[in-house]
Amino acid sequence: MTDRRPLLRAMFDAAVAAAHPDRILGRHLPPPPRGRIICLAAGKAAGALARAAEHHYLDELGLDPARLSGLATTRHGHGVPTRRIEVIEAGHPVPDEAGLKAASRTLDLAAAATADDLVLALISGGGSANWVAPAEGVSFAQKQAMNKSLLRSGAPIGEMNTVRKHLSRIKGGRLARAAAPAQIVTLAISDVPHDDPATIASGPTVPDPTTLADARAIVARYGIKADAAVIAALDDPRNESCNPGDAPFARAEFRIIARPRESLDAAIKVARNAGYEVLDLGADCEGEARDVAAAHAAIAIKARAEGRRLAIVSGGELTVTVRGQGRGGPNQEYVLALAAQLAGTEGICALAADTDGADGGAGDASDPAGAMLDARTFAKMRELTLDPATYLADNDATAFFAITGDLVHTGPTLTNVNDVRVILVDP
Repeated sequence: MTDRRPLLRAMFDAAVAAAHPDRILGRHLPPPPRGRIICLAAGKAAGALARAAEHHYLDELGLDPARLSGLATTRHGHGVPTRRIEVIEAGHPVPDEAGLKAASRTLDLAAAATADDLVLALISGGGSANWVAPAEGVSFAQKQAMNKSLLRSGAPIGEMNTVRKHLSRIKGGRLARAAAPAQIVTLAISDVPHDDPATIASGPTVPDPTTLADARAIVARYGIKADAAVIAALDDPRNESCNPGDAPFARAEFRIIARPRESLDAAIKVARNAGYEVLDLGADCEGEARDVAAAHAAIAIKARAEGRRLAIVSGGELTVTVRGQGRGGPNQEYVLALAAQLAGTEGICALAADTDGADGGAGDASDPAGAMLDARTFAKMRELTLDPATYLADNDATAFFAITGDLVHTGPTLTNVNDVRVILVDP
């Protein structure tokens, strides 16, 4: 059978390239103001966004370097060399001390802006963890513990961010409040379903439609254990986030410069050029990874029985309710669940990976981006009598695919538009 791994990887690479800061940022940057440009960036693409902004203003426009400054906070391993905008690497998905200090400095820089200045906020997925500024009365350790509980709860990213916003001094529009009366332009790379501005990095520069009551309901719904100080903060009216009519938003502009939909379209173009019919399941898929995998496997099996040459493509962000002690992420667990559903089925291969280059894991830049499977995977399962269901029960997809040799390693891609999942069916 023809090796489809290069095609799977080409589809993923096309999705990543469509959202890279070097390719997309320049045409969206606003003209220089009368005063300074203060660039405040956060997320997995923050370093690359800062570098691209420097290239635009310093090299293409010839701006006086003294008028450009700022701070970019990104995930460990995602930093890049810059000239005027300092880059700090911080923890993700669990915040660390570096993110705590960076958020404090970011708020100070915003507060120093004048009405003549432009505060350029460059936001990407991961910003929620990179910028950590606990609400009054909540310690850093308590905020870390709450973040860990949220990550293990199975709650979708939007609901996790609702809770995070109400335990923060920077999220939920509060950075815009700090930056007033400066002009604020936010350029964002979306990594969330439906591209909700208030959800991307927990919306530090936009109004927040959620409330403290919403946050409390999410904690209750998922049975999330929280410290007494956290519960008290979620009951404190002072921690209500910023409303749409608040004054700072009068001079604030928000624009999404890269969307998961556009990256998925780039992957689909590669599949069509290779002669596949495409079943596009959308860029906003959510749900438990193993359940979504079971549904997608059924589609693939039916398509093969019908003799269709089909690419089943989806984006979005799946979740994993952690019950075992293993390692992995939603993309690896999705492919592991496919392995259990498709074991021995010929003519079907798949890849699922996170466009930021790291799927779950411990927040290390060397974590796998995801995994793939094909006939070689099934042969390895037979040879070594590997039972994917056993590994699935322990949430141990990384160990399974390390044995089969099917982990996808990309390293940091310096962008983040969520996950790309592809199943190729060949009759």
